[in-house]
Amino acid sequence: MSSVVGTENTPEEAAERTSAADSAGHPRGITDWRPEDETFWERTGARVARRNLVFSVLSEHIGFSVWSLWSVLVLFLGPEYHIDAAGKFTLTAVPTALGAVLRLPYTFAVARFGGRNWTVFSALLLLVPTALAGIVLRPGVSYGALLAVACVAGVGGGNFASSMANINAFYPQRLKGWALGVNAGGGNIGVPVVQLVGLLVLATAGAAHPRLVPLVYLPLIVLAALGAGLRMDNLTSLKSDRRALREVAREPHSWVMSLLYVGTFGSFIGFGFAFGQVLQVQFHDQFDTPVKAAYLTFLGPLLGSLVRPLGGRMADRWTGAAVTLWTFLAMAAGTGVVLVASRQHSLPLFLTGFVALFVLSGIGNGSTYKMIPAIFQAKAQIAVAAGTDAQSAERDARRRASALIGLAGAVGAFGGVLVNIAFRQAFLAGASGDAAYWAFLAAYAVCSAVTWTVYLRPREGRMPAV
Repeated sequence: MSSVVGTENTPEEAAERTSAADSAGHPRGITDWRPEDETFWERTGARVARRNLVFSVLSEHIGFSVWSLWSVLVLFLGPEYHIDAAGKFTLTAVPTALGAVLRLPYTFAVARFGGRNWTVFSALLLLVPTALAGIVLRPGVSYGALLAVACVAGVGGGNFASSMANINAFYPQRLKGWALGVNAGGGNIGVPVVQLVGLLVLATAGAAHPRLVPLVYLPLIVLAALGAGLRMDNLTSLKSDRRALREVAREPHSWVMSLLYVGTFGSFIGFGFAFGQVLQVQFHDQFDTPVKAAYLTFLGPLLGSLVRPLGGRMADRWTGAAVTLWTFLAMAAGTGVVLVASRQHSLPLFLTGFVALFVLSGIGNGSTYKMIPAIFQAKAQIAVAAGTDAQSAERDARRRASALIGLAGAVGAFGGVLVNIAFRQAFLAGASGDAAYWAFLAAYAVCSAVTWTVYLRPREGRMPAV
């Protein structure tokens, strides 16, 4: 293989040499990457970016499945495990929390080690929680051991942040909403897929064999790592930039976007982890066996995942802020439907409202992530108008957007923890989740008001449409 360093090639030839080593020591390194250059993009950029997107989605998909593994395994934990409903909600909360914490270091790992290299490593790391779950799941195991193993599954949650930061760098601004939506949506589908695997095991082998669920994923993890190693690339222009995180931490828009992502992604992942248990506890007369609940738990996460790219595409057309506002207003209405259904003990109405929440949170996931690069792009345009060098402003916008993707992803994932805690406390206090539904309704009202006030309310000096 020849090197891309120190040779006289066109930018297109440099992009094609994805198998070469770069000066930072990354194999398969691309040293020249200019997605905003339409000629470059059409000749080679689009094809290279698409290939990386495909294998990024595959790895992230498996990561989401491992992260949400315990949303399925708790359905297998019958009376012989001696764990009550509150204990099961805790088992689904701890991997959510670790996944949220890991999202920040995973974001910067892409620049430090290379997107391809980190995807391979992070995929192989998923072998640890799946193998451990396959070993310990049996009657008589201590609750502490289950908590520890469930927590380790949180490594699957970190894959999302590194994958999004990597794909964000590959695509031009005009296609980020679509690309990030596809990347995230393909990953999110890992939640319903693992629930379908759980349903298959419950329907065939029965509730006495929970270890079959994680064991299914061991060969899939190896295949995802192998595909990433053979077909993905490192962008050597990405540098480990902790200064960017300090900069976005001082930026008020960063915390606004983190809050909005708590409302969208936090809802999606929290509901995905908790929905099966909510059905079993609140409608125990109709879901007296785990397999009955498993027949329905995958539907909401599946639809929410599939519409995430639609949310990004809608944001590309109507701006992310407008789509996000209408999404939160609709989520508040959907929560109202769930609350009424809960009080009337109406399962059809309850399912309708909850599935609507999954779909809306999926759309909101796509639109809020589109807003992140759009905010810094708008700031870059303002800076250029004030006399800043255009290339410097563009470079700063891209690195800050990548940093905020990690920060907002981490904070937003904690929303899933809050959802599970809200359900845990609601069911401890009573026989329904009404208190949790009231809390969700208030949260969506706050998010709607913040979106309107910061990004849509007409006023002098407001940031351009994002």
